[in-house]
Amino acid sequence: MNVPFLIAKRYFFSRKKRNIISIISNIAMIGVAVGTMALIIVLSVFNGLEDLIRAIYSSFDPDLKISVVEGKSFETDTEFMNRIRRTPGVAVVSEVIEDNALLRYNDRQMVVKVKGVSENFFQQNKIDSAIVEGNFELYRNDEFFAVVGRGVQYQLSIRPSNQFVSLQFLYPRNTKFNPLNPEGSFNSLPIRPGGVFAIERQYDDAYVFVPLNFAEELLEYGRRRTSLEIKVEEGEKIETVKKALQATLGSAFLVQNSDEQHTSLLRAVKVEKLFVFITFAFILLIASLNIFFSLSMLVIDKKKDIAILASMGATATTIRNIFLFEGALVAFIGATYGLSLGMLVCNLQESFGLVSMGMATSIVDSYPVKMQVSDFVFTGLAIVIITLLVSIRPAYKAASMSVTENI
Repeated sequence: MNVPFLIAKRYFFSRKKRNIISIISNIAMIGVAVGTMALIIVLSVFNGLEDLIRAIYSSFDPDLKISVVEGKSFETDTEFMNRIRRTPGVAVVSEVIEDNALLRYNDRQMVVKVKGVSENFFQQNKIDSAIVEGNFELYRNDEFFAVVGRGVQYQLSIRPSNQFVSLQFLYPRNTKFNPLNPEGSFNSLPIRPGGVFAIERQYDDAYVFVPLNFAEELLEYGRRRTSLEIKVEEGEKIETVKKALQATLGSAFLVQNSDEQHTSLLRAVKVEKLFVFITFAFILLIASLNIFFSLSMLVIDKKKDIAILASMGATATTIRNIFLFEGALVAFIGATYGLSLGMLVCNLQESFGLVSMGMATSIVDSYPVKMQVSDFVFTGLAIVIITLLVSIRPAYKAASMSVTENI
């Protein structure tokens, strides 16, 4: 029989508690519940945002991306490409040339990112599902077409249905600039707009997809490539294929999975989540100070009970544990309500989208949420530590009371 816990439970549920102690205990319980609920909800929103970022970029990013560690581009040949294709787990290898160029349409112009891709590019990317106007094809009847982002379309007023006006790309040539003939210092190639995609503003406002051969001629890259995009075979682990490719290519090349291609953005989300957790932990600590006050008042109220227990042979440890259990009961019940309410709110948000993003241009209508077991575990640990911090002083004060003065 756990005597300290039984006495603590008796104190907690006793109807004869002084009114002010009962009120402070209830305030402490409510504070812990609200703080816990808010912490679970906010952490779940950050988890949802992290998954949303991955979902947005999954339609644009490959399973694996090969780039050079130093420099902008690298040479490729048949033997080099065959080594990559023969790597176990590699399903599709797409060649990519990406660089900035000036784009003109009618009397408007802007700098865009030209992304030249090989014909098998759409076998591994889901950009076809993001097409909002026209088609996602780059080749048709030996004719080249470009697929532009929606932001680029708005900026230049591009109309894919207009067959009489082409896009005009300009890129500096690898020659010395001639002030007498400035236009001769630029490569200039026309191409018809074939479609418009909408993925995410970062891409929509900057990217234009063109055939690889068109990019080779415009940018004068020859057999050089800025990256290779890999689709992993079904059932194969991406990390296993990544390690195999890295071993094949050596330290001069960088092989990145989807998360590593956006490591700074995902790291920023994780750092924000950590600071939010620390901030809400301090809020929980402040809310739990009411536990300290209620226990301190309870110790004063139960001086005679403590003296009687001590005279009957109760040790200082037993008396101390009574008040530690008392604080734990307040925190546990409050945390249980908080975790339950937080889970309920997250489920309602996930099912019905109660809180809207409030942005007309957002790709999702409501805040995304995702609950993780680790958030509940760390929240529980935080509450345990905070409860010990605020309960230990009143408990030790009770254990050190004089029997003769209070009996």
